[in-house]
Amino acid sequence: MTHPCCAPEDLGKPLPDSPHATSVALPCWDHVVGYEEGRSDILNAMELGYPRFVFHPKVAALLRSLEAQWGEAGERCLAFPAAEVAARCVQFLEGRGWTVRTLAAEAGPEVYPVFFPESAFDDAKAYWQHFGKIISSRRAEALLEGQPAPEGGAEAKILIRQRIADVAGVAAEDVWLLPSGMAAVSRALRLAQERRPGARSIQLGFPYVDVYKVQNVTGPGSRFVPDYNLDTVAEILAREPVSAIVCEFPGNPLLRGSSIPALSQLARTHGVPLIVDDTPATYANVQLFPYADMVVTSLTKAFSGEGDVMAGAVALNPESPLAAELRTGLGPHGDALFWDGDAVVLERNSRDFVARVLQMNRSTEALCAHLLPHPLVKDVFYPKYTMQSAYDEVRKPEGGYGSLFSITFHDGARHAPAFYDALGVSKGPSLGNNFTLVCPYTLLAHYTELDWAEEHGVSRYLIRVSVGLEAVDELIERFDAALASLHP
Repeated sequence: MTHPCCAPEDLGKPLPDSPHATSVALPCWDHVVGYEEGRSDILNAMELGYPRFVFHPKVAALLRSLEAQWGEAGERCLAFPAAEVAARCVQFLEGRGWTVRTLAAEAGPEVYPVFFPESAFDDAKAYWQHFGKIISSRRAEALLEGQPAPEGGAEAKILIRQRIADVAGVAAEDVWLLPSGMAAVSRALRLAQERRPGARSIQLGFPYVDVYKVQNVTGPGSRFVPDYNLDTVAEILAREPVSAIVCEFPGNPLLRGSSIPALSQLARTHGVPLIVDDTPATYANVQLFPYADMVVTSLTKAFSGEGDVMAGAVALNPESPLAAELRTGLGPHGDALFWDGDAVVLERNSRDFVARVLQMNRSTEALCAHLLPHPLVKDVFYPKYTMQSAYDEVRKPEGGYGSLFSITFHDGARHAPAFYDALGVSKGPSLGNNFTLVCPYTLLAHYTELDWAEEHGVSRYLIRVSVGLEAVDELIERFDAALASLHP
């Protein structure tokens, strides 16, 4: 709060101020539009970006090095942390008609490059973004410098798994660590698809962009149930095979949802795994076991809090009727995809995870209550208002409604950009950080499909707020100042 990245001159700065930051400052509405439209003045100012969407400078340097050493004329490459991931990228690209090649043996045991024609780059980048099994900036840095992973990584992973297990209510052996939240989502989905080849999944509720994309870029795709109608889910289950039911709890960015116990009963009646992404709520606030079969989480967000390391996890419900089958499918706990150097950082960051979440809950609830009656505010999307009964079914006794909410305005085309530009907090993508972070979510996630998003109730002028650890009185003061700058 002392030095938020909220002024025009802050464009492109890392958030937080770290060489391994996972967010980037986009302080003005026009910066977001310019970024989405590929304007050179915006892109040239970006020091980095969210690592699945924008190659970190260290990762970009590693890829250039591999291309210079092993590439042929007209080729580009991506590199992955394991041979199996590279093989799946090859399969993905060949399925789109591209001729690709790998050099795993020559490149060394820690990096597995895939080479492809320059014209295939967009498809290759889509694989990197949607599936999330990426090389981290720290791993790339160590590879470029010829340095080994720091000591303590194996021990850190044990501590992380146990920390998740203790909060989620499972055993440590039922937690798998991966290099991003989307890596966790895609791993759980692939397992479900392998159980029922050719069967579509059900996406319940308007989802985070890549959760939806990853279900539809390979295989038979998904059935989209945006209104959380469980009768519709039951009808689909009754008439066709389904690989999985997928939902976020609560949904991002509308913070809505349906009864997890009722959804679980439907899934188990039909032998279908229920995969729940709890990133917006976190393990600290909700108890999704014994209902979900697998809970996937982006540890990049609130679990880390610092915003300087990428990670994800799959937690398996040991009481699920499918537990033995899913445990076998998830495989051993080699954790090879999640680099030791990142594990050391994540373990340190997450030691006060629960305490931080509980504090952010209180601040967010107070801020939302303050904003709700303002005459220019149209909607405050927050689980306490959008889905309280369904949320309370699984809310822990000490848990709250999370640190994420979204806001829309009357006359959004005029007021949303003005409010965003005037707001004195850091502005950029991501959520769950220890500092408040705000973004025009729909523009960032759905710029090429704004009409489609609005058909499902997601305004192009929606602003998403992730509340941090700042004093709530100071936050309210800054939001009030931005509101006061608007003219009815």
